[in-house]
Amino acid sequence: MNDTADDRRVLDELCAGQHLAVLATDTGTGPYTNLVAFAATPDLHQFYFITPRSTRKWTHLEYNHQVALLIDDRHNTVADFSQAAAATVLGAAEELQGAAKQSALDLYLGKHPNLAEFAGAPGCALLRIQVNKIYLVNRFQHVTEYGFGS
Repeated sequence: MNDTADDRRVLDELCAGQHLAVLATDTGTGPYTNLVAFAATPDLHQFYFITPRSTRKWTHLEYNHQVALLIDDRHNTVADFSQAAAATVLGAAEELQGAAKQSALDLYLGKHPNLAEFAGAPGCALLRIQVNKIYLVNRFQHVTEYGFGS
């Protein structure tokens, strides 16, 4: 469906205002989900999260870089059926190194300053999701698709 200015505003507010998202990974045996703290670039082409390399999600990401990230603003009330918004971000995750890592880390810690110690732990990796598509669902079943790559 087509992008409208109001839908884009909802998407921007959702990605800027929410601090946690559900990350879905897969190793070929089925999906696996985790909560992650995330940050996004203003153009929404890239999303970032941090994970220890000792986690199941890290193992899944080594096997399959394709991920989905669900960001929503639900309050667990009946009103959510008509008022909640959810964005599904589809893309590929990769660990960042060097200068790319530092600029992404600055953006991430700008949103999550309380996670500085976690982010700096030697066993943690900063990952970038290069976005291919985002699906925004709001107003009950109104779907808007945003394409960013192949």
